[in-house]
Amino acid sequence: MKLLKDKFNGSLSVVLYIIAVVVLLLPFHAFLSVWTASIFGHYTIIRLWKEGLVFIAAIIAISWLITDKKVRQQVLSSKLAWLILAYVALDLILAVFAYKGKHVSGKALAYGLLIDLRFLGMFVIAWAAAVKSTVLNKDWQKLILWPAVIVILFGLLQMSILPANFLSHFGYGPKTIMPYETINNNPNYVRILSTLRGADPLGAYLILPISALAVLLIARFKAKRADYLRLLLLLGAVVVLYGSYSRAAWIGAVLAVAVVAGSLIRKEWILKYRNYLIASVITLSVIIVAGVVLLASSHSFQNIIYHTQSGSSASVSSNQAHLTALKDGISTVVHHPFGTGPGSSGPASVYNHYRPASIAENYFLTVGEESGWLGMGLFIAINSYVAVLLWQRRKSPFALTLLASFIGITFVNLLSIGWSDDTLSYIWWGLAGLCIATEPDVSKEKV
Repeated sequence: MKLLKDKFNGSLSVVLYIIAVVVLLLPFHAFLSVWTASIFGHYTIIRLWKEGLVFIAAIIAISWLITDKKVRQQVLSSKLAWLILAYVALDLILAVFAYKGKHVSGKALAYGLLIDLRFLGMFVIAWAAAVKSTVLNKDWQKLILWPAVIVILFGLLQMSILPANFLSHFGYGPKTIMPYETINNNPNYVRILSTLRGADPLGAYLILPISALAVLLIARFKAKRADYLRLLLLLGAVVVLYGSYSRAAWIGAVLAVAVVAGSLIRKEWILKYRNYLIASVITLSVIIVAGVVLLASSHSFQNIIYHTQSGSSASVSSNQAHLTALKDGISTVVHHPFGTGPGSSGPASVYNHYRPASIAENYFLTVGEESGWLGMGLFIAINSYVAVLLWQRRKSPFALTLLASFIGITFVNLLSIGWSDDTLSYIWWGLAGLCIATEPDVSKEKV
C-alpha cells in the first residue's frame, strides 16, 4: 500500500495504520479470536482487540478536533456530525435512566452502548483522518478486495472439500461460535460461515466486495478491457453468497448490483438494446414463476427458498421466528416511545437480568426499542445523510461501491440486525468515513 511509503506526523500515521489494520483484519476477526482463545483462553478479552485500537485512534481524533482547525471546520461544520453527536448524547442519557431505573443490568448496558456507538465512532475517526490525508482512499480496492479473496476462497473450500465441522478443530463450538449452521436443523442443508461469525454476517459482508467488483467490471467493460481475475472473483463471491443461504443478502446483493448498473450504464445503451432488455426481463420472470410453481413441493426448493419444509424437525421455522420477532419489536417501539435503554434489545439483551432477551430481527426496530422514537429518527437521519453524501460523489468508483453496498446492506438490516456485527459495521462505516471526507479526482482513479 502507498501508506507504507508515505511519511506523516506520528499521530496521523498511527490512526491511518489502525484504520487499515482494522479494515483488513476484521473479515478474519471471528476465526482468529476463536482460534487464539482456544490456545490462550480469555475469549471475551481477545475479541476486544479492535476496540482497543479504535479507542487509541478515537483519543487522537478528538485531539485533532480540538487543535486542528481544518479537521474541526470540515467535520463540525457538517450537519451529519451534529446528528451523530445528538444520537450519542441521547444514548448516553437513556443509558443513565435505564441503569438507575433497573431496566438494564450493567453488562448488558455496556455491551449495548458498544454495539450502538462503535461503528459511528469508527466513521468519525476515518472521516477526520481522511481530512488530513487521502492516502487510504487511493487504496480502497485493496482494502476491500484483498481480504475478500481469502474469505471467498475459504468459503469455496467449505462448500466443496472441507467437512462441515472443520472449524471445530480451531475452537469453534457451543461456548464460542458453532462451526456451521443448518436450515431448520436439517444437516443436508449446511450454511457456511467462511471466516465470519455466522452465515448471515457472511452474506451481508459479501455485498461489499460484490458491489466493488460490479463497479470495476462494468467500468472495464465500458472501456472494452477484459478483467478475467476480477470476473472469476465475482463468480466465486456469488457462489459463496449462495452457500450462506442468506436470503436477505441475496436480495441485498441484487439491489446493490442494480444500483451500480443503473449508475454506470448509459441511457443510449439502454435505448439501443431496450428490446433485448425487455425480452430478457420477461423471460426471466416467466422462468422464475414457472420454477416456483413446478418446484414448490420439492424439499430442496422449500429449504433453500422458504427455509422450511413439510415434516421439518424444527418446532418453529425460521420464517415464523422472524415474523414473531418483528411483531414483538414493533409492539415494543409503539408502546415505549422513549425506549427501554441501550442493551435492552439486540445481542446485548441476552445479558440483561431484568427482562427477557429481545431480538427484533430489524436493526432499525432494535434502535427504536433501545432509544425510542427520537433515537430511531436520528439514526434514520444519519443513514439518509450518509446516503446523500455518497450519491453526490457517485462518479467516484469508491463512493459508488459504498452507495450500492449501503442500499443492499440497508435491506439486510430490515430483516436482521446486520450493523450489530462488528466486522460488517466497522469495515463499511470506516470506509464511508474515508470516502465522504473528500471528493476524489475520478479522472485519475484507476479501476
